[in-house]
Amino acid sequence: MKISSTFVCQQCGYQSASFLGKCPECGEWNSLVETKVSTEGLRIKDKGLSVGVEQSLVKLSDVKNQQIRRFSAGFEEFDRVLGGGIVPGSIVLISGDPGIGKSTLLLQSAMRIAKSTTSGQGTTSTTGMRKNQKARDTRDTLNSRDTPVLYVTGEESAQQVKIRADRIVHSSQFTLRLRSGQTVHSLRKTKKEKSVNHEPSTENLFILPATDVEAIMAASEKLAPTLLIVDSIQTLTSSDLSGAAGSVGQVRECAQILQRHAKTSGTPIFLVGHVTKEGSIAGPKVLEHLVDAVLNLEGDGTHAFRLLRSVKNRFGSTFEVGVFEMRDSGMVEVSNPSQIFLAQRISSRPGSVVTSTIAGGRPILAEVQALCTSTIFPVPTRRVTGLDFARTQIVIAALAKVANLALGNLDIYVNVAGGLKIFEPASDLPVALAIASAVVNKPVSDQICAFGEVGLLGELRQVVNLEGRIKEAKRLGFDDFVTPEKFKTLEDAISYAVHGG
Repeated sequence: MKISSTFVCQQCGYQSASFLGKCPECGEWNSLVETKVSTEGLRIKDKGLSVGVEQSLVKLSDVKNQQIRRFSAGFEEFDRVLGGGIVPGSIVLISGDPGIGKSTLLLQSAMRIAKSTTSGQGTTSTTGMRKNQKARDTRDTLNSRDTPVLYVTGEESAQQVKIRADRIVHSSQFTLRLRSGQTVHSLRKTKKEKSVNHEPSTENLFILPATDVEAIMAASEKLAPTLLIVDSIQTLTSSDLSGAAGSVGQVRECAQILQRHAKTSGTPIFLVGHVTKEGSIAGPKVLEHLVDAVLNLEGDGTHAFRLLRSVKNRFGSTFEVGVFEMRDSGMVEVSNPSQIFLAQRISSRPGSVVTSTIAGGRPILAEVQALCTSTIFPVPTRRVTGLDFARTQIVIAALAKVANLALGNLDIYVNVAGGLKIFEPASDLPVALAIASAVVNKPVSDQICAFGEVGLLGELRQVVNLEGRIKEAKRLGFDDFVTPEKFKTLEDAISYAVHGG
């Protein structure tokens, strides 16, 4: 067996025979790491790279349509982002900042799916997708009546996962039992405990603390789970490579192994992905290409609300957003986010304007706030939270030029209440009205909802889904709308909303 050495960039995956201080592909400094690879192992491995069960040529017209039966992820908001539920054989990557709630959300989802399989509800997959009948028979030896859920953790022990499970279902006490002859832990209730219908279940939830991808594949083939969760892909290693966990080679190789397993067995897989300090997914870009869906869990750590956005989805829309609230007991889905974001709004205060923004495919009402004070510095301060800073600067310039507002000696602070982030052009008009209201110290009517794009010349431009925005605002009691449909210029909108006519 011949061992070769190559230097691999940890940012983009560029390979070089010798060490380079700067990667010629992505320009990063000191990012090339030496990796030893077995060429014999690579040749053997290359024989099985094809994804799927069949490897023969087939005409597209001869392919028979199969009805894919999705099953619920345990949350309606989660199902919304996935496009209607989990597709058997799919592989989904979920990323987000540390501590944002990725592991908590997936553990709750696993517990709810485990409950539905125990009760015989919900988790169905396409007939004929699984070929490993021996794996199905193994469930009898595990005393599991239904298909289990396998949660692989490379960052925590089984006891640590149990602590999080206790926090999620605080009213129940769990016992951690080690299966004889196995390394798979089962989080089960004691016989004395009574089952509560509305609580998640750990009856069919199995925990595997492992980082070796081959061991994970063996456990998955033995259990034949309804769902396989891997937390996280950056902690996995393959024995075919000698690189460290999280390196480009290891992440790429482990992702390919998991992808082949998902397509051949029909087991859906959720992968947790780390992010870099810039906010992008750590590892090679090929990781995002290999998976079927890329979801990003985002939010401000100082606020309780979390948004699950679809960045890529082969089985659904990429414009959907799920809204959750982080509590002590875990993630709670928010079915009416507009009412939540406006719950603590103080009425009749200068600098406050309600807008209707599109998050995914649905409108959400949010409060835009502005504070303007006299500056003590030679250069006024501009602080923007939850909005695009460049667009806000353009709106400020348009206000000074078109609306004749003296803003040159004012510190301006703009914020979206509740930690919501709005980056669409429709936020221009509410930002302008909030700043104008704060400058003249006159409140905008509590019945007004504003949205629209502001051009450089002060004109108001139409935005998408006008009817949907108005319908959502009317549902919450707003009956006056400042939109490009009613007002053509920024001056007219300010005159009506701020000056009252």
